[in-house]
Formats: sequence, structure tokens, C-alpha cells
Amino acid sequence: MNASHEGVQTSDPDGVPDDGPQRDPDWWHRDHPTFTALTGFFTGLVFVILVPGVFAAVLSWVFEYHTAEDLFPLVLVTLVVPIGLVVSRRSRRFGIYMVIGMVSTLLVVAGVSALVLWYLFQFQG
Repeated sequence: MNASHEGVQTSDPDGVPDDGPQRDPDWWHRDHPTFTALTGFFTGLVFVILVPGVFAAVLSWVFEYHTAEDLFPLVLVTLVVPIGLVVSRRSRRFGIYMVIGMVSTLLVVAGVSALVLWYLFQFQG
């Protein structure tokens, strides 16, 4: 049992005694809006970059090239993760910033690819 009387030693639910007074959580454990936004954004960025690559690598390792190529569109099933985060009320803020990170990464990659292709075709001589 937890007792909060002065002079009585308290313990957590596991039965381990709590020897000191409760201290405030460190800055990264608190619900800081900038922390949530940044982690969500960069999670979306990493999600867009790593998930398709790792999925393709695993498919090519397990299956023949033609079969892996046919199964690659199944990577879209992983979009259930950000959709689930946005739908859930508890993780909505994180999920929204994750989707923003995913979309902005896709826009940057598409824009840079278009610019490079335009340059290569314009000045191929």
C-alpha cells in the first residue's frame, strides 16, 4: 500500500520502497508542445525514407526479384500507422505532425527530383 504520511516509507505498485520525495519529471518527460511536434515531424521523415527501403530489402532477400517487385505495393499497408495515430485522440497531435513530416519529405524529394531531371534534359550537351 502506498502511504503518503510523513515519516512513513512509501512503495510503488511493485512493492519496491520509495526512499525519496517525488521530483518533477525531466524536461523530455513532460508534454512539451515543441518536443511532440519535432519528434512527430522527424518520425514522419524517417518513416518515409526507411520503411519503403527496408521493406524492399526484406522482400528481395526473401523472394525472387519478380515476386518482390509484385509485392512491393503492399508497403502502403504501413500507412495504417500514421492514420491510426491521427484517429486516436491521445496521439492525434503526434500523428498530425508525423503526417506533415511525411508529406513535406515527399514534396522535397519530388521537387528536387523534378529539378534534377529538368537540368539533365535541358543541358545534356
